[in-house]
Amino acid sequence: MNKLEISAYELAQRFVGVSEVPGTTSNPQVLAMLRLDNKWPEDDSVPWCSAFTNYITWLLRLPRSKSLRARSWLLVGEVIELDKARAGFDVVILKRGKGTQPGPDVIDAPGHVGFFAGSEGSDVLVLGGNQGDTVSIARYAKSRVLGIRRLR
Repeated sequence: MNKLEISAYELAQRFVGVSEVPGTTSNPQVLAMLRLDNKWPEDDSVPWCSAFTNYITWLLRLPRSKSLRARSWLLVGEVIELDKARAGFDVVILKRGKGTQPGPDVIDAPGHVGFFAGSEGSDVLVLGGNQGDTVSIARYAKSRVLGIRRLR
């Protein structure tokens, strides 16, 4: 990377703290992310992790899913094993919710997506949107990882 290039992770870091607005008002920045590829979201109360990931990759002209489904990212980029994942280069796709979830072969199921920020013990760190209704770095169990994708 030359001095003029920025990674998706570095750009995503600049959005840490961007949050939904409680109540009937929406954060226009989150709404813009949601409406980049989809016109139906009326407010920022819908899941927007994939919208955030799409927005960052759109800004950098990287491959993207163009979908609000987190698991749609399982169809983008190069498959990378978790032990080879690199912060700044990779997207991590996770199962969402409690209970039994289908595997990575099912795209039309709950999920979560964000930028790989590292791993610590049995957890993976994710820089993503809609983590506690904000852009943040959050910790998830490695057992929830459905896949890692490297965008080129």
